[in-house]
Amino acid sequence: MNRQNVTLEIDGILLEGDLIVPEGATGIVVFAHGSGSSRFSSRNRQVAHYLSEQGLATLLFDLLTPEENVIDERTRELRFDIGLIGRRMTGAVDWVARAEATRGLAIGLFGASTGAAAALIAAANRPAQVRAVVSRGGRPDLAGDALPAVEAPTLLLVGGDDVAVIGLNEQARERMQAHCELTLIPGATHLFEEPGTLEEVQALASRWFKHYLSVD
Repeated sequence: MNRQNVTLEIDGILLEGDLIVPEGATGIVVFAHGSGSSRFSSRNRQVAHYLSEQGLATLLFDLLTPEENVIDERTRELRFDIGLIGRRMTGAVDWVARAEATRGLAIGLFGASTGAAAALIAAANRPAQVRAVVSRGGRPDLAGDALPAVEAPTLLLVGGDDVAVIGLNEQARERMQAHCELTLIPGATHLFEEPGTLEEVQALASRWFKHYLSVD
């Protein structure tokens, strides 16, 4: 299994990432973390580890630079700049498509919280590259007018006890024209901290990605 630290150049700025490419991988999942988080998100890393064990390459990267993170910690503005993180996620798709270690791999996107909106914007921007999207406790509604343009099959995973976010995901699903499924994880709240709930997320995400990222 090839593990490496990588630097993505997107729109003239440098973003740090962690790339894992299992031998024989046919697909890669790019992660978009939620507001106030980073590529070190423990939940995303757990899901990424599971997916890599299932034979899928994974890329976790920072949506903000260290300097931007300092500003965001003070103002909390950049984490909700959906246009910005959507562009960064689109740039990550472009990077994966041309990087020597990953070009030729079918691309899937996994977004958590606000990162789900970034993933859907990237999917809308790159319909020929993005083959599948999974959202965990996401805010797909924040993708706004990009939703009808998404062509990738999309799985929305929401905690069964995360009532407010369930409604927002239902609204987003109604706006989407691509195949979209909404699955509730029983007993889970927004952060999927309850025993067994994150394991359910990673199993469902793995099944979705392995189906849609399989070789034609």
